[in-house]
Amino acid sequence: MNNPQQQNTEGAIDVELSEEIAEGVYANLAMIAHSNSEFILDFIRLMPGVPKAKVKARIILTPEHAKRLLEALRENIGRYEEAHGGINDPNDTFRFPGGYGGPVGQA
Repeated sequence: MNNPQQQNTEGAIDVELSEEIAEGVYANLAMIAHSNSEFILDFIRLMPGVPKAKVKARIILTPEHAKRLLEALRENIGRYEEAHGGINDPNDTFRFPGGYGGPVGQA
């Protein structure tokens, strides 16, 4: 008996992407917190003149997956910069609006 998951080419993963998820969500701030067993990434939309920032998505990863994400970002940023030139380093210190009590850490 054949297993349908084994019919994919070796190492390939069949990923389903719904229309709603494919549209994406805009975020201009990411905050990162962690415990001994997980990393929590909150993707936030912070709009000028709006006193409250909203978390638009929260992703929870194992430490191993967080490290894989870091490496994948490094690789993709390198490819982007090779194709389009360097990305400016942020040179300002971000200040959270008063009363924002999100998790510690930022990216």
